[in-house]
Amino acid sequence: MAAYPKDRFDELPEDLKRIGAHRGPKKKGGGWIGFAWALLATGVIIFGGLWGLSKFVGVDVGLPIFQAAESPTPTPTPTPTAEPILDPTTIDPARGVINITVLNGTPTAGIENTVGDALAAAGWTINSRTNAAERDIAETIVYYDNAANEDVARGLVVALGVGEIKLVPVDTFLGAPVNIVLGADYPGAATAP
Repeated sequence: MAAYPKDRFDELPEDLKRIGAHRGPKKKGGGWIGFAWALLATGVIIFGGLWGLSKFVGVDVGLPIFQAAESPTPTPTPTPTAEPILDPTTIDPARGVINITVLNGTPTAGIENTVGDALAAAGWTINSRTNAAERDIAETIVYYDNAANEDVARGLVVALGVGEIKLVPVDTFLGAPVNIVLGADYPGAATAP
């Protein structure tokens, strides 16, 4: 075997105490520092995992720091209801004429005219009377498209003796701000066969 020439890296001074090219003597306490970092990283991962389970999945991990604060149950505020207008002559003239359409949603022919005549005799302004698109409606509903006309709608329910009121968008019924759709629950209406 041929001998290779020696250079300055082949012979190292004895005081370096190195083995190999990059190894030096171990520092005292170096193992504990690594262990502390590993322990801290493990704690962060466990804490983050438990927080994620309690926050996003909804798992109760049984620790008070992970429990969500109970939100107080809101007390429902009663919605104000307008007093029904029982006498249409008491409607403020500044509101203008409130036209009413009567739609027959029952199979009973002519009931829209009977109801329209009774309401007109009581002083209500009946705009038109006709059949509804469907003739098998179960419940009588008074639709109104302006919240200011709730009192009129409630008064019409009282005058009919049956029904509910419902606020609808302005373009639902064209032609009249208040529309009565007679259903099978109206006295004298026949149910659909």
